[in-house]
Amino acid sequence: MRIFTVDTFTNKPFTGNQAGVCILDRKIDDSLMLKITKELNYSETAFALQLKNNEFILRWFTPKQEVDLCGHATLATSRVLYENGIVDKMVAIEFETRSGILTTKISGEKIIMDFPSRQVKQSNADDIIIKFTQAQPIFVGIDQNWCLVELENAEAVTSIHPDFELLKTHQQKVFTFTAKSEKPDFDFVSRCFGPAIGINEDPVTGSAHCYLAPYWADKLKKNKLIGFQTSERTGIIECELIENGRVLLGGESIIMAEIIQNWA
Repeated sequence: MRIFTVDTFTNKPFTGNQAGVCILDRKIDDSLMLKITKELNYSETAFALQLKNNEFILRWFTPKQEVDLCGHATLATSRVLYENGIVDKMVAIEFETRSGILTTKISGEKIIMDFPSRQVKQSNADDIIIKFTQAQPIFVGIDQNWCLVELENAEAVTSIHPDFELLKTHQQKVFTFTAKSEKPDFDFVSRCFGPAIGINEDPVTGSAHCYLAPYWADKLKKNKLIGFQTSERTGIIECELIENGRVLLGGESIIMAEIIQNWA
């Protein structure tokens, strides 16, 4: 097993979203995966097991549980596989995951991920969301465990002072708050919170952009967008809606360290 730490959706160290990446040489128990994730204590750690050549099983864990989809840890895993010569840079990587087959490839300094595009259904702005944001949302939508909330402007998103215990009482588990960007370099801004699944605030959230990209594409009438996650660490995600209900998510990343382990 080789363990790495990677900063994702950034080209500057100590920004973007941190991910743990474990390249497995054999199957290990779920309980051990969870222990490793808790030890690293990032929002997600990815576990990749090679099947053959460029094909891998990929799983993601928060410090609390396994999740169905994670963008930044997929990006981090791809960077590790390419930069360490495990997969040739001219070849796309195929990941077998709980969200189906995901593919990634290198494009210049970025890695492009082919992910499912997801839609929310309009819901109501309940008292918990209004109290959490201290604002009246423009739109609230839900899908499975997710909740997307559009606020009036970027400042309303940036100025949220999160009450994580309050958010845990909501029936939805993961929340992305968003607004149209007032800066010309970006189309929209967002923040993402998931205290119920072990992530208070996620610095940069690829999976949230599976919802954000189609939402803003419809509002702004464009298929290529750039999102800015206005967390403390910040991060940039390039989005492109393509055919067959898919979205391409792109970003840069930096391998920060390889951890030498001598306990397994």
